[in-house]
Amino acid sequence: MSPDDIKLIVALCRQRAGLNVDPTRTYLIESRLGPLARRESYGSISELIAGLRARREEPLIWALVEAMCSNETAFFRDRTPFQQFRDDILPTLSRMRGPEPIRIWSAGCSTGQEAYSLAMIAEAGVGLEAGAKVEIYGADISERCLEKAQSGLYNQFEVQRGLPIRMLVDHFDKVEDSWRLSPRIRGRVRWRRINLIGDLSGVGQFDVIFCRNVLSMMDEAIRPRVLEGLAAALPADGFLVLGKDETPLGLTDAYRPITGREGLYARNPAYRAAA
Repeated sequence: MSPDDIKLIVALCRQRAGLNVDPTRTYLIESRLGPLARRESYGSISELIAGLRARREEPLIWALVEAMCSNETAFFRDRTPFQQFRDDILPTLSRMRGPEPIRIWSAGCSTGQEAYSLAMIAEAGVGLEAGAKVEIYGADISERCLEKAQSGLYNQFEVQRGLPIRMLVDHFDKVEDSWRLSPRIRGRVRWRRINLIGDLSGVGQFDVIFCRNVLSMMDEAIRPRVLEGLAAALPADGFLVLGKDETPLGLTDAYRPITGREGLYARNPAYRAAA
């Protein structure tokens, strides 16, 4: 790849997805775009970029951007947010909402493990009021990730990462060398392609938004816009769950931290979105 090739890759990722790509990490760029070049029948990444420059085809541009997104995820990743969701957030919301559905959004859901982890917790129903309804939505920018998420099919390595053996037995069926989630759990999650740097005004309202380890991959200048877009999708008593090393503090005044709850934030009642 030439310096101009790398410059184009960095610019496209930032413009289309807000992604912060370090131009000095050429090994990372090569490891992610090499498979794309082969899949698209190009002899090299340089040929892929030349083809993109020549035709400017939107599907190829988005394929490049999606390939550069980190899809790192796991069932019950970091555990603490899921314990808080099971023991505190979900029971509290079920008392507050009554018969109204509790809406949960896994934003930047990658290949679906986070959304399905939430679905398994909802299925267990610990601490929920009788008749409580929980709706779970998964959204990502990558069509390929969403296709895998919808399939509910995971290999041995993927189910071994964070998934308790009891849940594997209860909710998965063996399919050759892989494992597929039961139709009941798959049916609990609805999927949609959403670009978090786009207009989020039409996504609806959610009682809890999980957006973990997503902001840290984004350009710093774009993070406030994303956080404020998510805030607009939260009711006054809703919750935002971020990764353990992520915070909205210093980026926007749309949130306040929940005391004693790492990574958990509520809407700041004093915040007013710009008109």
